[in-house]
This record gives sequence, structure tokens and C-alpha cells, in this order.
Amino acid sequence: MDEKEDFLAEQARLVEADAERIRQEAVDAAADPAAQVEWIRQSNLIYGGLAGAGLVVVQPFLTEPSLDLSGMVCVIAFAVAIPLLAALLVLNRQEEFRRRATKSPYVEVAKAVAQGSAFVGLTAAFWHISIVAGIVFLAVGIVAVGVHSSGYVRLEYDSRFRSRFRPRKAPDTLNPDQR
Repeated sequence: MDEKEDFLAEQARLVEADAERIRQEAVDAAADPAAQVEWIRQSNLIYGGLAGAGLVVVQPFLTEPSLDLSGMVCVIAFAVAIPLLAALLVLNRQEEFRRRATKSPYVEVAKAVAQGSAFVGLTAAFWHISIVAGIVFLAVGIVAVGVHSSGYVRLEYDSRFRSRFRPRKAPDTLNPDQR
């Protein structure tokens, strides 16, 4: 019985060490200035695309005398999303200039609300056209988030790939014994 307990304890220690290594790689990747610049570029693409889609989608509803439920949800969702997306685009310009992303929790909430509202608005617009189209857009949108997330994790946190680009210490910073 002691062998089994020792084996399980060793396995738990290995899993814990691996989890700590992955966590540290995630912290290192998040601190990488090049990664932050790329996140800012991707955010600009997302925010600009969602704001543009919102403006195009909401336009026909502006001349309607009355809206059904899906049309009203679409308009209200984009009334929330468009100003936030515009503010985030302006903020991203400042982040790009400074070459670093903000860590403000207020901004994180604004990002979630803006993107979520835009997604709700687009889903409602498709729902307004056809219930089937709304359901398909919702389902495929959820799958697309999973595709992006899994691809992102594979690209950003692949330690074998990242280890090839780790900065090396200059010879003059090494200990005299290492020269």
C-alpha cells in the first residue's frame, strides 16, 4: 500500500510542478512586449470590426416606426456596444503608442461588456431576419470563440517554440566562473 501512496504522491508532485511551469510561462508570455503589441493589434481588429458591423446592422432599424423584440434587442445592444468599442479603439491607440496594455479592471469590464453586447446585437439581428439564422449564428459564434482560444493557447504558450526565442544573457553579465 505504501508503494501506491508514494506513486500517487509523486504523480501529484509532478502535476503540481507542471502546472506551476505552465503558469509561469503564461506570466512570461503576458509580460512579453511583443505579445502585448500583438494583442493590441488583434483588439483593434476586433473592436473596429464589431463597431463597423454594428453601424451597418443598426442602420435599417433607425427608420422603422416600431420594432419587434429581436430588433429592439439588437438596437439596445449596439447602443451599449458602439460607444464602448469606440472608447476601446481610442484606448488601444494610446496602448500602441506606449507599447503596453493597460491592466485596469475597469477596462477589462468594458471589453467584456462591449464584445458581449455586440455579439448579442448581431445574434438579435440574425434572429430578426430568421430564427434559424439567429440560432446558427449563436452556435457557430460559440464554436468560433473556442477555435480562437485553443489556437491562441497553442501558439502563445507552446514552451518548446517560445524557448527558442528567450533572450540570452550577454557574456559580460555572466559569472566569472561561467566565462
